[in-house]
Amino acid sequence: MKITAFAASNSRQSINLELVKHALADFGEHEIQLLDLNDYEMPIYSPERNQEGVPTQALAFNQILKNSDALIIGLAEHNGTFSTAFKNIFDWGSRVDKTLFQQKPMFLLSTSPGPRGGQFVMESAKNIFPFFGGNIKSHFSLPSFQDNFKDGTIVDDNLKIEFQARLGDFKSTLQQH
Repeated sequence: MKITAFAASNSRQSINLELVKHALADFGEHEIQLLDLNDYEMPIYSPERNQEGVPTQALAFNQILKNSDALIIGLAEHNGTFSTAFKNIFDWGSRVDKTLFQQKPMFLLSTSPGPRGGQFVMESAKNIFPFFGGNIKSHFSLPSFQDNFKDGTIVDDNLKIEFQARLGDFKSTLQQH
């Protein structure tokens, strides 16, 4: 099974990427493709630019999603919503194919330095992604990243148990595919 994963951020020190990598540690038996959104930087979407042609980066991103069996996405929260880098890729990609996420099973993650753990962006994704082929099977938000994540792992016992349960939910759906 091919799992594509990425942090929905262009930060080179993304805490959401750290959380994604933590989740990927449980998928050693699968083929993993970890994307860097910086590789898909393109002009900001506009209808006029769309008429001029779709950037090759958007086409490449869509093809990767299409060729994947499952998706793990770490949702960075900027001012309560998606990061600009991700939103731009999402806008371009959904113009190429409205079912951008191709009904692939998805595990959504979010974290932030604050106590809500990116829950605003998580709620947005849970509401929006299904309209674009998102098949969300499980999700997890980690609050107060710097307090609850150390040396590549979740340190709070209750949050660790919740994470493992949500990860287990996602893994069980993959066995059905």
